[in-house]
Amino acid sequence: MRLKAACLCLSLIVSTHSLAASVEEKRLDAAKTVMPHLLAPFETQISKLSSSLATAKNSQEVDTLLISAGQVLWNNARQQARQTTDDRPLYWARLAMTQQIRDGKVSFDANAAQRNSWLVLFEQSSRGIQDIRYTQGVKRILLTGFDPFLLDRNINQSNPSGLAALLLDGKFIEVNGQQAQIETVIAPVRFADFDAGFVEDLLTPYFKLPVDLIVTVSMGRKDFDLERYPGLRRSADFPDNLNIKTGGTLKTPVLPLLKGSALAGAEFVEFGLPAKAMLAVQQPFSVHDNCTISSLRQKDFCPKNLAELAKEVSVEGSGGGYLSNEISYRSLRLRDQLGAKIPVGHIHTPAIKQYNADKEAAIVQQIEELLKAALAK
Repeated sequence: MRLKAACLCLSLIVSTHSLAASVEEKRLDAAKTVMPHLLAPFETQISKLSSSLATAKNSQEVDTLLISAGQVLWNNARQQARQTTDDRPLYWARLAMTQQIRDGKVSFDANAAQRNSWLVLFEQSSRGIQDIRYTQGVKRILLTGFDPFLLDRNINQSNPSGLAALLLDGKFIEVNGQQAQIETVIAPVRFADFDAGFVEDLLTPYFKLPVDLIVTVSMGRKDFDLERYPGLRRSADFPDNLNIKTGGTLKTPVLPLLKGSALAGAEFVEFGLPAKAMLAVQQPFSVHDNCTISSLRQKDFCPKNLAELAKEVSVEGSGGGYLSNEISYRSLRLRDQLGAKIPVGHIHTPAIKQYNADKEAAIVQQIEELLKAALAK
């Protein structure tokens, strides 16, 4: 018997209120030039979407079409990733399809607001959000990864966390003689989505369900890092995938938003997974319990406990001052706000340059072992 989670109405910010191509979509031509093979497995689906949009009779038909198209894309990308060890085709195929949703021909009048609503439906479905279903009687793990990012630096950049989401989605693992099921989502690398409540909307139902473990993952430094003290504020000096920067600096960090208001919470929160058990998984990459943070008063120091940070103003959490730190902070803040007792925490993977199938496969395998260690505790 399958247990299906309630439908989520996530606040994804996927376009401006015009029909102009997004910054992400404008990179498509460059991506096709550098990686002409990536979209080949999805060309039929991309072409079919265009013709289906043109023949849809009304907005409701388009809604149904796009939910289905997103689900098919997610499933095809999962299957493709198992053959190629590559997360990038999903990202670029999604953009090829959102470009059509944004400006493709339809047989009736559709304004910008309607098209934006279609984009939201398609994004939810193609990121695995509507695909989360747990089998009854098993432990439940929810894992999030991220899209590729910093694409103006390397258009062919991959992200091991997104690959982990594709390869581990729906997988059953055994821990202490009991089965556990992993369900996954890939998050956008866009500040506006986080400000609109992407993390809160995604995770609230699973804190209430509840699941047994929530793990957010992103690409980080040389080794694996368990990020001990996520910080509230943004300070990183590099852009998201829409070329929007945090607005903060190391001297003047800024507060994120949550649905129009400044995100309210403690300056630092603490990692909630069993770090000691996870630190036993030291192969093939080293795993560190990273406690280093920066505040307005102190730079690059490791507090002994969370209480030591009570009077500090966050600049960088252990995970930095970008969205990887933020997804961790928001997850832990939400857990505490809802009074949940679920283990929650963030894992930074070893970094890769552009794309490295062998290294990424090893990273994903070690993530699976880290999940087993966390759940076994």
